[in-house]
Amino acid sequence: MEGGIRAWEGLRAEGIPEAGMIYFDTAKNPEELIALAWTLEEGSRRFYAEISAQIEDSDTLTLFKNLTTAEEHHKTALINLYTSLTGKAPDAGFPLSLVSAGTTNDYMEGGMQVSEAVAWARAKNVHEILELSIALETNAYDLYLKMRSAAGNDRSKKVFTTLYEEEKEHLDRLAELLGKKF
Repeated sequence: MEGGIRAWEGLRAEGIPEAGMIYFDTAKNPEELIALAWTLEEGSRRFYAEISAQIEDSDTLTLFKNLTTAEEHHKTALINLYTSLTGKAPDAGFPLSLVSAGTTNDYMEGGMQVSEAVAWARAKNVHEILELSIALETNAYDLYLKMRSAAGNDRSKKVFTTLYEEEKEHLDRLAELLGKKF
C-alpha cells in the first residue's frame, strides 16, 4: 500500500471498539461465548461454501473451498475448548441450546447475515466478492482480538489467539488474490 494509511482511500472502520462484540452481549459465561463464536464460524463456512458454488474463477474457487475447510477447523477448535472448559461434550442441541432465544446460524463472523451476503453476491463479480470477503475477515480478526482480551483463562485466550491468527492468514490470502487478479 503505497503512501501508507494516510493514502488509503477505501472504507474505514467506524464506531466504538466494542461494537463488534454486540453479538456477544447475551453471553453470561465462557460456554455461551464459545457457542456464539461457533455459530459465527458456521455462518462463515456456509457463506464460503455457497459462494463457491457460483464462482467460476479457479483461483478464487480454490481459495473459497480452503476457507470453507478452515471454518470447519475453527468450529472443531471451539468444540474442543468447550469440552476442555466443561469436562463434557456439547449436547445434541449445541450451540443453540446455550444461547439466547432468537440467535440463529444465519450470521457470520463479519456480523452480516449469511442469506443477505449470498443474495448480494449473486449479482456481483469476483472483485466485489473478494472485497466483501476481506471486509468480513477483517471484522472476524478484530472480533477474535477482542474475545481474546475478554477471555477469562489462558486456554480460552490461546484458542482465540489461534483464531485471530488464522483470520489474519485468511485476510492475507484474500488480499493477495485480489492484488493478483485486479
